[in-house]
Amino acid sequence: MEIQVFGTQKSADTRKALRFFKERRVKVHFVDLNVRAASKGELTRFAQKFGAEGILDRESKRFGSLGLRTAHYSDKKWLDVLADEPLILRVPLVRWQNKVTVGLAEGEWGKWVDGAP
Repeated sequence: MEIQVFGTQKSADTRKALRFFKERRVKVHFVDLNVRAASKGELTRFAQKFGAEGILDRESKRFGSLGLRTAHYSDKKWLDVLADEPLILRVPLVRWQNKVTVGLAEGEWGKWVDGAP
């Protein structure tokens, strides 16, 4: 079992996610959004389940500094913006096989770990 976690080292929720999987001895591939942005294809997987608004962090400092507080774009436009500005994503974004979560979702992750071969 290998989990992919998108987030930042400064995010408390991302650190909790990494600790959750480490405590259960699950191999984690961590993608630091400060170093490398998620591709538009990866973001599309999350947006298909949660919608672009669901993966967008309207409360982040970066969101406000970009002047996007009043922006109302289509999902396609938001995905373009998110690919260029990964620091306005709601983190952690966690993926295992075809399953995805946004934010802290320990209950769901526990089901993944318990059901993994």
